[in-house]
Amino acid sequence: MTARATRRATPVIFKAGCPQCRGSFELAADALRLVVGGTTRTTFYSFTCPDCGTAVRKPAGERIVELLTGGGVSTLRLHSAV
Repeated sequence: MTARATRRATPVIFKAGCPQCRGSFELAADALRLVVGGTTRTTFYSFTCPDCGTAVRKPAGERIVELLTGGGVSTLRLHSAV
């Protein structure tokens, strides 16, 4: 996944792909959701494929989290009970 922005006022567009139909497309920040958990297994981003309608969930490492949060993607932070 990569992000592209030409100016601050220009919305960030993310490139993504669907593992189901193998489609490649661009998504606006409001088409993505980021979940940040306490581990790498519980940190992921998701979207619905605009080509086939499949709900896609992919792991998000530190760099992906930085790109998505910096691009205005809605983020849910999970907290664990201590």
